Amino acid sequence: MNVATNAGLAWNRALDRFARMPFIARFALLFLGVLLVYSLPLLRPPVITTTGTDFGGVLFLCAAFALVALGLNIVIGYAGLLDLGYVGFYAVGAYAIGVLTSEHWHWPFFLILPFSVAITMVTGVILGAPTLRVRGDYLAIVTLGFGEIIRITVKNVEWLGASSGIKDIPHPPTIGSAPTPPFDEGGLFAIPHLKWDGIVPSIDHEHTTAFLAFGAKDAIPFYWLLLTVLILVILGDRLVKASRVGRAWEATREDEDAAELMGVNTFKYKLMAFALGAAIGGLAGSFLASSQSGFISPDSFLLIYSMMFVSAVILGGAGNRWGVIVGAVLIEYLPERFRSVSDYRYLLFGIALMTLAIWRPQGLLPSGRSRRVQEVEAEIEALEEGEIEEESNA
Repeated sequence: MNVATNAGLAWNRALDRFARMPFIARFALLFLGVLLVYSLPLLRPPVITTTGTDFGGVLFLCAAFALVALGLNIVIGYAGLLDLGYVGFYAVGAYAIGVLTSEHWHWPFFLILPFSVAITMVTGVILGAPTLRVRGDYLAIVTLGFGEIIRITVKNVEWLGASSGIKDIPHPPTIGSAPTPPFDEGGLFAIPHLKWDGIVPSIDHEHTTAFLAFGAKDAIPFYWLLLTVLILVILGDRLVKASRVGRAWEATREDEDAAELMGVNTFKYKLMAFALGAAIGGLAGSFLASSQSGFISPDSFLLIYSMMFVSAVILGGAGNRWGVIVGAVLIEYLPERFRSVSDYRYLLFGIALMTLAIWRPQGLLPSGRSRRVQEVEAEIEALEEGEIEEESNA
């Protein structure tokens, strides 16, 4: 049994101990963890705060990546469908918001948001209905083409802004007083940041964040809003995973032919996974479009992002919602934290994925089923080694 296997089993046992803790203890730990995540841009811990870029903006992108990975996890992790063009749904959601709130119409953001999600979901059904009858590599190739078709289409259609993109996309409405230039940021109230002198913290009254004031100056309110949406999606994901639909996805992923023989309408459930995953991708794209910059262009949705989304799911552990969130945060955060090596990010991602494929193919935080399989395999390996030793001693 190698060191990597031992480390993996130790991590699995730690996860199992957490799962066996009383509900109150687990709830308290999760509550403290969520509170810490919300307050990170205000606390600005010296070790993890990015120095070359705005920390609040980095955290917003981490939350957007986590939301995208959560949607892709439904397609890859739950239903076992390899989607290499997921950035296409991300783009559809973003352009739906851009067109309906800025380019051709000027409707309110929260009124258009459900339409944006619905449009992306319908796009997922339109793509999935004819393509989900193929499997494996063929499906991956079709979805790969879809991602590029969406990007090339918006780049060549003037009605969608073409190469210039769409600018001045409105932000979500500010709650509270409207900002009064040049110093009043509006919102309900201002929250001071924390500054650090070595390891000694103090309150920084010069830098504050207006609560629920959405503007171009501060990315932190956008981060809080998207984090809240992410938590709601996690709760919905948990309910769906535990339902009959989730069990049908798992049966389809493990053995599609056997699932059909047992009466599971695999095509219907695969299409549901595709549509739901597309809707979450469109939701993330909608918030990206209305974020601090209020600008999108075809270059915002390059094919490489689809590869990074898939990498986040594989790195974190396909099938585990917490794992894919961790994977997404690592992939978005680490290049921003270590800007000196950001040019080599794709090389490092490739090395990390190869390392994981060799020593921990289940990902950093594998699903419960993968952990149980790993433990059984380790026990079988230990028994076989014991038998070999007994035979040699005899």
